[in-house]
Amino acid sequence: MKRVPTMLSAFVVSLALPLAGWAQVKELPKETVTVTGTVETIDKTRRAVNIKTADGKFAAIDVPASAKRFDELKVGDKVGVAYNNNVMVRLKPAGEAAVDTADTASTMGKEARPGGTASTVRTMTATIADIDKSTSSMTFVGPNGWKYSRRVVDPNVFDQVKAGDKVDITWSTDVNFAVQ
Repeated sequence: MKRVPTMLSAFVVSLALPLAGWAQVKELPKETVTVTGTVETIDKTRRAVNIKTADGKFAAIDVPASAKRFDELKVGDKVGVAYNNNVMVRLKPAGEAAVDTADTASTMGKEARPGGTASTVRTMTATIADIDKSTSSMTFVGPNGWKYSRRVVDPNVFDQVKAGDKVDITWSTDVNFAVQ
C-alpha cells in the first residue's frame, strides 16, 4: 500500500534542490497531491484512513488532530484530499541563530460535513551532513534527530556548498479534506 505524504513528509517529497543561487532564498516548484476515493478503513487510534481510489489503488491518510469531527467519518464515505506544498531554501550566514518554528491554522470541524483545511508553516535550520557527488546526493540533519537524504538535480549546487554548511528550510503545507 502506497502512503500519501503527511504534511511533514510532503515537504520531503518536494525538496528537489535545483538551487542555482544559494546566496538568496530559492523557492522550489509548488507540489500538489490530490487523492479522491472511498473510505475503506478507519483506524481511530492512529487517526489513519485508507482511501480506495477509482483505479483500485489505496492511499493511507494520516488525519491531523485538528480534524475535530474525525469520529463522524464512516467507511463508504466519498472523500477528497488535497495537499499543497511550497518550499523555500536559504543558505544560512555563519553565526546566525538556528530556528525551528511551526505555526498552524485549521478550519477542520467547522464545515457542514467532516473536513476542512489545516495549514502549517515550518522553518528549521538543517546542517549539510554529507555530500556525495558520485551519487549526486546530499544528506541533511536537523533538530530532534531529523535526517534526510536527497538526490540533487543541479550538479552546480555542489560547488556552492560544503558539509557543515547550514540552511534554513521553510515549507508551507495545507491539507484540504472534504467528505463529498
